Amino acid sequence: MRPDQLADLAVFSAIASERSFTGAARRLGVTQSALSQTMKRLEGGLGLRLLSRTTRSVAPTAAGERLLATLSPALVGIGREIEALSQASGSAIGSIRITTGKHAADTVLWPMLPSFMRRHPGIEVEVCVEGAMIDIVAGRFDAGIRLGERLEKDMIALPLGPELRIAVVAASDYLVSHPAPLEPADLTNHRCIAYVDADGSLSPWSFERNGRAVTVTPGRGPIFNDADLLIAAAIEGFGILYILEDLVTAPLADGRLTRLLEPWCKPFPGYHLYYPSRNGTAAFELFKQELRERRVLG
Repeated sequence: MRPDQLADLAVFSAIASERSFTGAARRLGVTQSALSQTMKRLEGGLGLRLLSRTTRSVAPTAAGERLLATLSPALVGIGREIEALSQASGSAIGSIRITTGKHAADTVLWPMLPSFMRRHPGIEVEVCVEGAMIDIVAGRFDAGIRLGERLEKDMIALPLGPELRIAVVAASDYLVSHPAPLEPADLTNHRCIAYVDADGSLSPWSFERNGRAVTVTPGRGPIFNDADLLIAAAIEGFGILYILEDLVTAPLADGRLTRLLEPWCKPFPGYHLYYPSRNGTAAFELFKQELRERRVLG
């Protein structure tokens, strides 16, 4: 199709819709003579007769009807899209796709997302919440949010959100029959409620005190891949739990859980926004700008 044929096809559609050169000319704001010249050029270029004309009426030919079946919906769709773009004039358009874990989505991403979506209604947002690490390039994600220690070295990683801290907790019912651990090594003799990663491995329990870092393999206990179930099992007295501090604020405050090994639980760098170095779409830059304005992005 020649570049100028789309405009000619739009003229043909208007004439067929009005069933009149006069009505189409009035609608398009041109002369009937101009419309006649356009139709002559279009039919000549296509080698098809599209309109049947008499002194009283104008109607599409069989070929014209067949063409209109495809042409009319396409022109309506184009018109609607142009109208939508006009209404969003001055607003950014595009899309962003983010992969993140559940805790980061709840505590870092969602608090800023409603504001971002309201400010930029033309940007389509897709957030995939999953525990497993995702290859964001293969998955066609713009960025991910994860703990910095788990990131690939070839990614740009920016600190996101506050520092985090671990809490080691247990219910009083459990501690009645099991002496509280005094140091991390004692955990090997306890039932410990563990989190299983997407690859089937158990997350290690890491500690630090006075510059000394210790990683232990906790004693065997129930295993879950959901934070709510981990906490529920700890409250029911099924063992000791190692979990992010802010997830157990309520049960610690009301006494359902007791904190253990607190001197060994130091704050550590929290989440990072990470992405390939080549990423630079306008929508993603606005997303980062929103994070900076909310003072959560380093």
